[in-house]
Amino acid sequence: MVAAIMRMLVVSDNHFDRDILVQVDNKYYNKVDLMFHCGDSQLPASDSLFEHFLTVQGNNDFDEKLPQSRLIKQSGEQVLLTHGHLQDVNSTMTKLELMAQEKNATIVLFGHTHKLGVVMNRGALFLNPGSISLPRGEFTSIGGTYAIVDVTAAKFVVQFYDRQFKAIKELSFTFQR
Repeated sequence: MVAAIMRMLVVSDNHFDRDILVQVDNKYYNKVDLMFHCGDSQLPASDSLFEHFLTVQGNNDFDEKLPQSRLIKQSGEQVLLTHGHLQDVNSTMTKLELMAQEKNATIVLFGHTHKLGVVMNRGALFLNPGSISLPRGEFTSIGGTYAIVDVTAAKFVVQFYDRQFKAIKELSFTFQR
């Protein structure tokens, strides 16, 4: 197995459930290269958790110090982080896809829908980790999800986890680059 050039944790939409973010931080800080939060934490930008998580403003975040989107360059990747509400991800992926193309993103992380999903589109990985606290859709019964992405030169390996930090066997995906 080829070692990952980057390992990322992606979480979203905890909606005031700070405790779960503290648990995620305690488990993964210094064990992954980057930790992303796709918005709707409903926490202030000054919260100490955001010293470890790169985050953006969601439609339920009212601290103007949180950016609407971010482009992070790491290990040769262009990671676009946004919540997704401004790109209307509940009804279309077109605006987000165009934004990703404009930014030359190789990885696109977003939330908002509370529904987990991952696809490759035009050479970029699009990932919604679902909501860690208020999931919707087909996988609601899991009770909340987040994802870890292992990035190599040849592929992306995405594994979804539940709130008890257990890998969800049927939610593991590999995408060739």
